[in-house]
Amino acid sequence: MRRLNIEMAVGLFLIVGLISLTYLTVRMGGVSLLGDNRYPVKARFISISGLKDRATIELAGVKIGEVTGIDLDQGDYEAEVTLSIDNGVKIQEDAIASVRTQGIIGDKFIKITPGGSDEILGPGDEIEETESAISLEELISKYIFEGGK
Repeated sequence: MRRLNIEMAVGLFLIVGLISLTYLTVRMGGVSLLGDNRYPVKARFISISGLKDRATIELAGVKIGEVTGIDLDQGDYEAEVTLSIDNGVKIQEDAIASVRTQGIIGDKFIKITPGGSDEILGPGDEIEETESAISLEELISKYIFEGGK
C-alpha cells in the first residue's frame, strides 16, 4: 500500500511538471492558444538595420505590440515590416513609425508617434510616414572623415 502511494505521488509530480513545462514553453514562445488579440499593420522603411522579428512596438513608451514579419520588397528595395498591434490600440492614419534604439547600443524597436487625423488604421493598412534606422557607424565615419571640411 505504501508503494502505491509513492508511485501515485511521483506520477502526480510528473504530470504537474509536464503541465508547467508546456505552459512555460507556450508563454516564452509567444504562442496564443485562444486566438490572436492583435491586428496587422504594414510599414515600409529604407533601412531597418538591426531590427529583428518579435521586436517591441511602443507608443508613448508603452508596449503595444511586436514585429511579426520582415520582408524585402524586390521592386522598391525597401524593407516591408509587419507590425502586430494590440486590438485596444487605435493608430491614426497619419502616425509615424520610426526604428529606434534602446540606449546607445541596445536592441532596436519600433516607435509609433501618433498623428492628428480622425481616420484610424484597420487590419492590413499601411503606415505611410516612416523614419529609418540611424546607423551609429555611419554617423561616426561621417564625423571623422568629413569633420575637417
